[in-house]
Amino acid sequence: MGNSDSKLVFKEGIFKLSQPRAIPADDVYWTGFWKLPESAEDVFSLFTITDLRRTRDNSLDNIETLLNAVISRLVALRHLPAFPDQDLAPAKEALNCVRIITRILPFLYEAEHLESWEDKFFWQRRKKHSKTEPPNTPEVLFDGSNSSGLDEKEDEVKDGMIEYIRPLGEELIDTLIDLLFFVGFTLPHVERSKNKVTYAIWQNGVGCVTPMQSTKEIENNRTETLRLLLTLSSRSLYMPARRYKPMLQTQSPGHSFVSDLVPAKGVKALTYITTCPDKQIVLSLLCSQLNTTLQYNGSTWRVPYDHVVTKNPKQVHVSYCLQFLLILILYPIPDDGHDPPPKNYFRHFLGRLHRPQDFDFLVEGMLRTLNQPLQATSSYLPGSQSSLPWAPEMLMLFWEALQCNKRFRSFIIDRDRASEFAILVLFYALEYKTDQAKQGVVRMCVFILQTLSTEPEFGKHLNKSFATQESLPPSAKISGFSGTYADFLIISTHSLITTSKGKLDAIYPALLATINNTAPYLQNLSAPSSSKLIQLFASMSAPSFLLANETNYALLQSLLESINAIIEHQYSSNRIFVRTLLKARRRFEALRSFTLESGREEMERLNRQRKESTDGADDLTSPTRLTRNGSFDTMRSPQSVRRTPSLSNVPEEGGTFTIGDDEDSEDDDGREPMVTPSQSSPSNQNSHTPSRSSSIDEPLPTQLKGMSEKARGKMPATQTAFSRHSSSTSLSSHPAAIMSPTGGFSPSPVW
Repeated sequence: MGNSDSKLVFKEGIFKLSQPRAIPADDVYWTGFWKLPESAEDVFSLFTITDLRRTRDNSLDNIETLLNAVISRLVALRHLPAFPDQDLAPAKEALNCVRIITRILPFLYEAEHLESWEDKFFWQRRKKHSKTEPPNTPEVLFDGSNSSGLDEKEDEVKDGMIEYIRPLGEELIDTLIDLLFFVGFTLPHVERSKNKVTYAIWQNGVGCVTPMQSTKEIENNRTETLRLLLTLSSRSLYMPARRYKPMLQTQSPGHSFVSDLVPAKGVKALTYITTCPDKQIVLSLLCSQLNTTLQYNGSTWRVPYDHVVTKNPKQVHVSYCLQFLLILILYPIPDDGHDPPPKNYFRHFLGRLHRPQDFDFLVEGMLRTLNQPLQATSSYLPGSQSSLPWAPEMLMLFWEALQCNKRFRSFIIDRDRASEFAILVLFYALEYKTDQAKQGVVRMCVFILQTLSTEPEFGKHLNKSFATQESLPPSAKISGFSGTYADFLIISTHSLITTSKGKLDAIYPALLATINNTAPYLQNLSAPSSSKLIQLFASMSAPSFLLANETNYALLQSLLESINAIIEHQYSSNRIFVRTLLKARRRFEALRSFTLESGREEMERLNRQRKESTDGADDLTSPTRLTRNGSFDTMRSPQSVRRTPSLSNVPEEGGTFTIGDDEDSEDDDGREPMVTPSQSSPSNQNSHTPSRSSSIDEPLPTQLKGMSEKARGKMPATQTAFSRHSSSTSLSSHPAAIMSPTGGFSPSPVW
């Protein structure tokens, strides 16, 4: 369709499709949809959003006939011996069928009233008239037996003159997966190849040591086929939450409905793919996506600013591979009540990797992708290189590999590669900490650190000197830094808590748990990192923070356990930390004498002082934190934007809770608090027993869970221990922080 006349013919055909009159299925009109378009741009530009919605709403029968026609043509082309012959069975027709289906499906998904129609059209067994008499039915010896086995696909079941054939959706998915490994279409021509469909791995890496030749045409065909598979897998994006209110009301407080909605409802396309019992198909598809993603090197030499002029098709192809891979390994299969429950074979085989050379390949590929944005920002020509857009997806792949493959987690820690990942994870967390659109990435980074921190060897490796800090971008760099990985971790954690404007309050428990898990192994903490821990203690021990929420004391308790673990296990190796602790002894003495009455009096006094204040520069609500020694709040590179503190905005002067005296390392101005506590439940262990964090042999801890309304006021008066925990569950399992409204929580003597 190179000229305007042929494009006009295709556009006229689109207008005809939206007419109320049903077009017969055998009309030659349907052939134009796979013969006329010359490129994907023709389909997506001429088949406009208005055309699709008008046709869907006015002539659903024609949409159904069109889908039947293009899917039937695609299946027929796949089975033609001549495919992809340019004259007899051109690849262009198959690509146009794929493009048409990709263009139509999202507009069917968005129409709620078509859900039942879509389920019937794609996922119910189809009836077909049989041309021959049914064979004699053999005698059944064992009722319910199936001699075909699980690995064979049941194509037809005949009943009289009617054939029942498998659903259209299953046939479409099988055809698309076959097309991903079709010689001449998505695989190079191989001499003496008997089968057109060859499940060969696309790139060398995991499961393959021989590189396979490829061309731009082959990669383009793979990209378009993957795009349709991604579209089929995206059904859950269009599930409206309001239709599932009864289910949501059964969830615990703070529990996200997204993680429950998908497993309960399921996506039939993904369920069919991930439960495929054919090991060869699963391994070929898994390794092809994995190797293609990790083999890509975005740091190779290119013409500067080329991304401004053109779009790199290779990057599009790699991003589709990574996205489809993540969908496959992350998908939770709905439990249909069968015993044993269905298994996600893609996640299963990812967890079965065990060869060191495979782990080396994974580590190098992940680090290459995660390091690329750092290199792009440090280029001599600003903006000459574009950052890879799939760095968050690579972080997700790394996190999932840590959780589903214990051998991989042990490998990166034993080989001392975990410190490299920790620095990169901190970089992304600091880079996106105030970006509202990237808050999910920041939370994921924190949970990755928490997962790593549950390994004792990780805490020990943090004591190494961090000499490459100067190579970090300005947002993560600390001016004049000279210390260990542990120092960098503590200072960065302090920055995430105090400069995120309260946007990260939901992950305060995870941040503190990371320090808690590594505390028994930390040695030779520097003065800046020691000061940061004391600053966090000062903020969290302030009455305005402790009395703002019924569970805020658990955050302070976690920090105290971390301090206790450092003293208990590494006292002789942390002289600077002990000296800093002694200078702040009055803060701990003030906390020891804490009572509910004194805390209320302190808050009332500060409120009166705030109201009486007339100087705007000295207003207690000022977000600027002034310190006597300048503090490390100013040590972040000046290029980074200073953020309003959150936990640090607590009143800390006067009365019983005077914070900052002649013996302290800082002097904080009293301010009205910006309370951003997190909800967490402490364990039932008494505070006088040894801290759980002080046990070096502690197994993987459990997750924090939210406290119910019924439990309020029933907590024991004694202080209870804060449980160490890992991040092996999804983000939705972490309860969101409760922002304390005015009068929302009233502390009582029972509390």
